[in-house]
Amino acid sequence: MLPNPHRYLTYSGIPVAAGIGLRSQHYKDVLESRPAIAWFEVHSENYFGKGGAPLHYLERIRAEYPVSLHGVGMSLGSADVLDRQHIQNLKELINRIEPGLVSEHLSWSSSGGEFLNDLVPVPYTGVVLDHFAARVSQVQDELGRWLLIENPSSYLEYKHSEMPEWEFLNELCRRTGCGILLDVNNAYVSCQNHGWDALEYLQGIAGSRVGEIHLAGHTVNKAGDKDILIDTHNCPVCGEVWDLFSTAIELIGSKPTLIEWDTDIPPFSTLMDEANLAVAMLEEAHAIT
Repeated sequence: MLPNPHRYLTYSGIPVAAGIGLRSQHYKDVLESRPAIAWFEVHSENYFGKGGAPLHYLERIRAEYPVSLHGVGMSLGSADVLDRQHIQNLKELINRIEPGLVSEHLSWSSSGGEFLNDLVPVPYTGVVLDHFAARVSQVQDELGRWLLIENPSSYLEYKHSEMPEWEFLNELCRRTGCGILLDVNNAYVSCQNHGWDALEYLQGIAGSRVGEIHLAGHTVNKAGDKDILIDTHNCPVCGEVWDLFSTAIELIGSKPTLIEWDTDIPPFSTLMDEANLAVAMLEEAHAIT
């Protein structure tokens, strides 16, 4: 049975409710059981082909559910020229799928045409802000779509950064009209790794610009006498991140919220359990507000 769309407030076509990151292991589960989940999100680059099984399944699922597109390969913060073919592929996918939201990362992943298998943070300086804002504006103009930009998880800081991450994001929104994809797990990971204040982070984010929230699991690694948190997306959301999520929606209001799980993929029922917990917290926040 599909969820009743009228029980949710809608935000750019995506319900203010919990969604799940759709992975290939669950295509058939979704189509056969029609789970009562409000929406799905996919990584855009997995569907850039002209055909094939992934796109076939995505189109069938899109016929039943709202879908958002989440990019990981545009490398907006790079000094490399923007990849014209990448933008064209994304535009074609947008036209084909008609997603409710489209997002990318506050990061870079390429240099001299060579790509890293990671999303690397940028220095938070005025010069980088100028560069990043110009790139976001260009992509939004070419796609004809509003972009959400996600805060990254990070493990090292640049000594010459001039502003905190949340101020960089806020100013990026002011200059370009883009929105923020607030990854609460990433914020927690970065705050723990760098000694930032997580409450100050959430209070500093321009809540009116947040169009989506992500929740995921992380791994704690030992580095000498210090714990380093790694954004692995391979386990349930931990209690501290759930608490931070509760604080986030208290501060900025309920937003479309996604459960991400990218490796060591569990049964779909496990993801539904996580999503149902997020739904309960969103509904409680609605009742309070």
